[in-house]
Amino acid sequence: MLRASVIVFPGSNCDRDVKVALEKVTGFPVQMVWHGDASVPASDLIVLPGGFSYGDYLRCGAMAAHSPIMRDVVAKAKAGTPVLGICNGFQVLCESGLLPGVLMRNASLKFICRDVHLKCEQDDTFFTQCYRKGEVIKVPVAHAEGNYFADTDTLDRLEGEGRVAFRYSDAEGNVSAATNLNGAQRNIAGITDKSGRVLGMMPHPERLFETALGGTDGRRVFESALVSVTSALS
Repeated sequence: MLRASVIVFPGSNCDRDVKVALEKVTGFPVQMVWHGDASVPASDLIVLPGGFSYGDYLRCGAMAAHSPIMRDVVAKAKAGTPVLGICNGFQVLCESGLLPGVLMRNASLKFICRDVHLKCEQDDTFFTQCYRKGEVIKVPVAHAEGNYFADTDTLDRLEGEGRVAFRYSDAEGNVSAATNLNGAQRNIAGITDKSGRVLGMMPHPERLFETALGGTDGRRVFESALVSVTSALS
């Protein structure tokens, strides 16, 4: 059984979407955990969903990173509990220090909402083992602050440690300035921590997880989590 918890912040608007995706993919119920709670119930997976936590009134994710629940999320992540941060959740992971770097305003200074191609760079992490390295998938984005930035040393370390999970690309997997929709350094769309058990990604896998939504390329993020948990328990 996969025990998953989705953290709900004021302004979250993708929390139910993630819950539905996880329950349909894994077959197990998902716990919704309020940001003001002191702790997360025993979980095999914690998800920080997309949305506009606290209205994005400061830096995106900055206020959510100081919610009472985040103290326990950080502690559990450091103890080995896998954490997935999607869009605003990625921003929260960076603001809380679980991932390096920051998500800034898109280079265009405009909100971007459309399907994008992603090149999968790693197939050996908790959330990507059901993809193939080098595979190109299509997943929607919906953000105004998805421009990933980190200093050169941090970027080189991420590259050297194999922690870049996804990059913005074209349908053939070519990565270039032309395929960089938001100005992110090195076309980065998603990164992991050193363990590969904490993933932050700007695209929304829960929005393309079944054919009724127009595609299933996001499904394997959740299938990977299920396989990872099942493998660990066997």
